[in-house]
Amino acid sequence: MNHHQLQTTPVIGRRDFLNRVGMGFGALAASTLFNDNASAAINPLSVKEPHFPARAKSVIHLFMNGGPSQVDTFDPKPELTKYHGKKLPIGYLKTERPTGAALKSPFTFKKHGESGLEISELFPNVAKSADDLCVIRSMHADVPNHEPSLLLMNCGEARLIRPSVGSWISYGLGTENQNLPGFISMCPGGYPIQESQNWQAGFLPGTYQGTYIDSKHKDIDKLIANIENKHFPLEAQRRQLDLLKRLNLRHQEMRPGDTQLESRLHSFELAYRMQLDATDAFDIKREPENIRKLYGEDTHGRQTLIARRLVERGVRYVQLWHGKGQPWDSHDDLEVNHRRLARESDKAIGALLIDLKQRGMLEDTLVIWGGEFGRTPAVEMPKPGSNAGKINGRDHNHWGFTMWMAGGGVKGGHVHGSTDEFGFKAIKDRVHVHDLHATILHLLGFDHEQLTYRFAGRDFRLTDVHGKVVRDIIA
Repeated sequence: MNHHQLQTTPVIGRRDFLNRVGMGFGALAASTLFNDNASAAINPLSVKEPHFPARAKSVIHLFMNGGPSQVDTFDPKPELTKYHGKKLPIGYLKTERPTGAALKSPFTFKKHGESGLEISELFPNVAKSADDLCVIRSMHADVPNHEPSLLLMNCGEARLIRPSVGSWISYGLGTENQNLPGFISMCPGGYPIQESQNWQAGFLPGTYQGTYIDSKHKDIDKLIANIENKHFPLEAQRRQLDLLKRLNLRHQEMRPGDTQLESRLHSFELAYRMQLDATDAFDIKREPENIRKLYGEDTHGRQTLIARRLVERGVRYVQLWHGKGQPWDSHDDLEVNHRRLARESDKAIGALLIDLKQRGMLEDTLVIWGGEFGRTPAVEMPKPGSNAGKINGRDHNHWGFTMWMAGGGVKGGHVHGSTDEFGFKAIKDRVHVHDLHATILHLLGFDHEQLTYRFAGRDFRLTDVHGKVVRDIIA
């Protein structure tokens, strides 16, 4: 072995030397990266001020993946009963599969609350908060396929890699609790369609990516696995982490601008800090029995109660998936499947709205309900491999569907827009997914055209070059 092989520090030129000296000052500043009083310039998840006073400070997104039927939930269409079994007197719009005659809703609608909001029998518990709901009946997307529609709804872009809504919000606002992730996505039983792309950070630093939780687990050690180190006390872990941080920062000096490395540094610190708060936040046994019963102690009840506890502790964006795959995708047996799905989720969602309001949290927590698109008012025709040859379901429909919002500065007991008389296409006060995103950001205090991130030589934003704030739904 010669002397050159023993040399651990390479000889560097003047330019490299000056660059490293400059980075050394950056590393010095980064040594305080994770102190409680770290500034936004140092800690990317520290609290940041929005562009203007916000109506909401956090979001709970209830994602009914697969596409719930608008005409069976929150958009009643009596004309479907009149034309049941007959051809609809409108030109058929392009759907993913052939459709046939009109299919009436098997569910009854009733008016609820002082507002008289019409809601399907599927959601009796949600209906108790009718006067807090802002129902958008004129949503529309781009295509009738799950994958691109999921990415459009979650990331504002159907094809290319882009940051998700929760990542943009974490980037813009930071988090109020440095011991928990700013963005958490819970999906029981595994990933949904498009998997982790639904909560990706895209070209934003990985620090802003959503943290996935498999909420089927009841045991805290499985729900948030590998958080607690049972072999070393916190003091010993702190010393280990400080040493690791010094080594990583030294490594980072030679790799300026490496966002993946920066994100990894934050991940180590967050994992350490989560030992302080995560067990408490995810342990619903610490809730009174009457609250646990209000939500229900099944999977959806547990994850919805956890969502409230997370928001209560300062988490910015919590997304709850109904389940893996696309459970609301009722190509056949719609009556049976939608009734089962609503029964699984209605109690917990109704409890969430009541609980948030009683705690004074609904005022600044924006609750969003919906899927990636809706369903056709006409029956889906039999096709091998898609609906088992049955004629009792509905196909995908991106032309018109329903979502609702509550709290966070939106009008309660309000209906915005409408579809045609059969519920096929949004025709009045239409709201595209880009408009929905612009409105969400507005309620959080952001001008969606100004919340940008420079990447590949241009400024990107969640809404790209689209989107208008739907001011009619803002209280």
